Amino acid sequence: MMKEIGQKRGTKMRSLLENRREVVTHLLIMVGSAVISAIALNEFLVPGKIFSAGINGISQIIAMLLQGVGINLSTGWFILLFNVPIGLLGWFKVGRGFTLYSILVAILTSVLAIVIPVHNIANNPLLAALFGGILTGVGVAYPLKNGFSTGGMDIIAVVLEKTTGRTIGTLMLMINFGIVLVAGFLFGWESALYTIISIYAMSRVVDSIHTRHQKLTAFIVTAHQDAVIAELNRTLIRGITAIPSFGAYTGKASTVLMTVISRYELYTLEHAVKDVDPQAFVNLVNTVDIEGNFYNETEQLKLKQATSLKAAKDSQQ
Repeated sequence: MMKEIGQKRGTKMRSLLENRREVVTHLLIMVGSAVISAIALNEFLVPGKIFSAGINGISQIIAMLLQGVGINLSTGWFILLFNVPIGLLGWFKVGRGFTLYSILVAILTSVLAIVIPVHNIANNPLLAALFGGILTGVGVAYPLKNGFSTGGMDIIAVVLEKTTGRTIGTLMLMINFGIVLVAGFLFGWESALYTIISIYAMSRVVDSIHTRHQKLTAFIVTAHQDAVIAELNRTLIRGITAIPSFGAYTGKASTVLMTVISRYELYTLEHAVKDVDPQAFVNLVNTVDIEGNFYNETEQLKLKQATSLKAAKDSQQ
């Protein structure tokens, strides 16, 4: 009895330490992402009249238009202005955890963009486009890799995906294409072409750090297979194959759970397993190709909506 109580206390302590470590990691990523994004804006993109993607790009366009009529306001003020209503939308439509970290990143980026002086480091529009895009990609990718975003259009895209069923990639492509067109008409097509280079560089960096379409095969060795399977089924829409196994070193029976996930689901899988079985061993292998049914984001969304609808009907009966 005392041994079981001790094990439970040990599990709670490990869980508490993991949560604290996660919060500290998120805070460091938030600060780093905001600093990098603000530097990309004020040292490369803004002085080079090159536009970023999403809300940052829209904010740049508005700030430059106002400068043309003698009103000098930092791009950061407009980033902050746009992200307040977007944050409220995400809070009610997406989820508090995702939205809270995302909006904190957006607010910190806005403040730093106001504080950091605008200075043309590159003195060359091509270098400004490349380095501005690369730094922006780094600032965007690491929050995404850790389960949140940099706010702005990321939140809008997630909300629209839930309501329209369109993929996030398609929506973001449409938004960025609009920014390029506006930049071309208002500030010249040379500026629009450099904007395309910057957005392309950003997307390549995001893909290399956080690739949504990349497939991974996860092998999870656990002695609590029922609890782990239940948690994975609750958080992921993926098939799981249970393989009986035996620990050669421990001499104890266990189970290997095999599942194939997209790269963007890795964060969810890791935390689902750790929450249930901190002692589980997880081996991740890059998957070259798959055959058979593998749900993409849109198909997963439809399944979630159908499941929610069925649950609502069952509760009414």
